Amino acid sequence: MSSTVLSATGSSTSTASASATCTSAIPGKNGHVDPSACNAIYSYYPSFAAAILFSGLLLAAVIMHIFQAAKFKKNFCWVIIMGTIWEMASFVLRAISTRKQTDQNFYTYSFLLVTLAPILVNAFDYMLLGRMVHCFLPSQKVFHVPARRFSVYFVWFDVLSFLVQLVGALVLSNTDASAKTIQLGIHIYMGGMGLQLFFILIFTSLAIAFHREMRQMDKRGVVTKPGWTKMVYALYASLALIAIRIIYRLAEYGPGVSLSNPLPTHEAFFYCLDALPIFLAIAIMNVIHPGHVLVGPDSDFPKRSRAQKKADKAEKKAEKKARKAGVKLLDTQDGDYGHETELEDGLHHVHADEQGTGPYAPVEQYHQGYQPY
Repeated sequence: MSSTVLSATGSSTSTASASATCTSAIPGKNGHVDPSACNAIYSYYPSFAAAILFSGLLLAAVIMHIFQAAKFKKNFCWVIIMGTIWEMASFVLRAISTRKQTDQNFYTYSFLLVTLAPILVNAFDYMLLGRMVHCFLPSQKVFHVPARRFSVYFVWFDVLSFLVQLVGALVLSNTDASAKTIQLGIHIYMGGMGLQLFFILIFTSLAIAFHREMRQMDKRGVVTKPGWTKMVYALYASLALIAIRIIYRLAEYGPGVSLSNPLPTHEAFFYCLDALPIFLAIAIMNVIHPGHVLVGPDSDFPKRSRAQKKADKAEKKAEKKARKAGVKLLDTQDGDYGHETELEDGLHHVHADEQGTGPYAPVEQYHQGYQPY
């Protein structure tokens, strides 16, 4: 919420050093409290209608996403569904908070949800590109990085920025905190936002590389699956909208706590530069849903059973043993080592050589059979 820092700092400052200059106000019509009051949470008159409007829009979006995820059997869409639910819940709580402007609980939970929900929408974009690379590119790689791997990397980067922003948001949501503590919360929160924007920029370079390779393949007539172009542009749009929201938040908190900064004191900025961009980023994926584009056996990463995971773990251990023994294994196209039978053969030969029965017997045996001319 745009008024969080300003209100919290004003409240703590008033309580600590200027209690004589402000008084606690009794809520007026619709629960409104004058921003100059010590117990004011908002630094403006929040709109109940706007909060209800976005609650309804996001409800429609999440219902559509749930239906589409079930229809196209896209399990990874749970991420954007969860992000949309968080965003919707934040506006439901905001609507209640506009009628209970002295109740910090509704305000705090609304602020936390609206702060953190876009990170889940961002994570969905990361997961989407990984599956597009896996589905459309024969190599299933970008910049020599396998699709599954870079998708996991960026999701973890997103988790990192999520945790940093969560810490900052928890500090900022405490309206009883001192000005010094609030300032620390601002720095932590901005650091998390900066990390998120940095990761988005790096990720966009991967999306551009994928786009270029697909265009080259399209010119050669290699691409056989339609719809990739509109999905790429939908991804670009989603990333751009999330970036707009991040830049707005950085501009809101960057100058520090000051009444001269119009961003925290006018609700219109919050709706135009935060609420609307995130809603559009969510709605774009309704209009151009991945289920229309990601089709076929390569449309998602293959699932591995618990037995397969154990087998992979055992294979890695055997591979390590073989390397120590000096056995060179065949390298597959995916960068993994050869089939289990090849690995077992290699280890068998090493063992046989140690016993003197393998194709590479010890040197002593050759000396025993040596006869001078």
